Amino acid sequence: EHIMMHILFPKSFMFHLFLSVYYQVVSLTEYHRRIDALNSEDLRSLCERLQITTKEEANSTSIKTELEPETFKPNLKEPSDLLEAEQIEKLARNLPPRTIGYPWTLAFGTSKHGMSIKSLYRAMQGQDTPVLMVIKDSDGQVFGALASEPFKVSDGFYGTGETFLFTFNPEFEVFKWTGDNMFFIKGDMDSLAFGGGSGEFGLWLDGDLYHGRSHSCKTFGNPMLSKKEDFYVQDIEIWAFE
Repeated sequence: EHIMMHILFPKSFMFHLFLSVYYQVVSLTEYHRRIDALNSEDLRSLCERLQITTKEEANSTSIKTELEPETFKPNLKEPSDLLEAEQIEKLARNLPPRTIGYPWTLAFGTSKHGMSIKSLYRAMQGQDTPVLMVIKDSDGQVFGALASEPFKVSDGFYGTGETFLFTFNPEFEVFKWTGDNMFFIKGDMDSLAFGGGSGEFGLWLDGDLYHGRSHSCKTFGNPMLSKKEDFYVQDIEIWAFE
């Protein structure tokens, strides 16, 4: 038996474990338990080095989310005029992992900076985090988008699959990337748009940030975010994470 074990595990950590088992005269069951423990530890180390999330870690994260709700109570450097505390927590649970733990900073607000897309782009200069756009329309509905990067003037679409749309009308829903296309964000001096496909935008704002439109789109698989396809903006807040 000793010879067979030597053949199976030559010059490896398994062989060293065998020697330990041999000298301690432990049972075969205990031997296999130690083998499994080492394999498991080795796998976890490899996952950490390659930044791979295992199923067990995902489940652990889910449990942690339930046990540590404080994680999703972000620190806002100033109060929001559009979002209630419960709405902030719901949004925080869906933000990209790289934003968690950073305070929310109000990078742009129509009440402070005016209803101008030029002012919006100007406020985005120097930002290097994802940004959360929150819109309140004249019907009192709150909806918006999480952009994977600050807004800018662009010839075509930009952004990544971190981008999503959301609405609190009639209840909170998040619409993440479907993978059907890569029409995430597009901006020029006349408009700002999110999502696309079949000639329709998921969310669109004009250059005055006053008139908007929402439609179902293939990028996010969302329904209309507002009560009506065409809406008028009451206020906008854009939050950065830094």
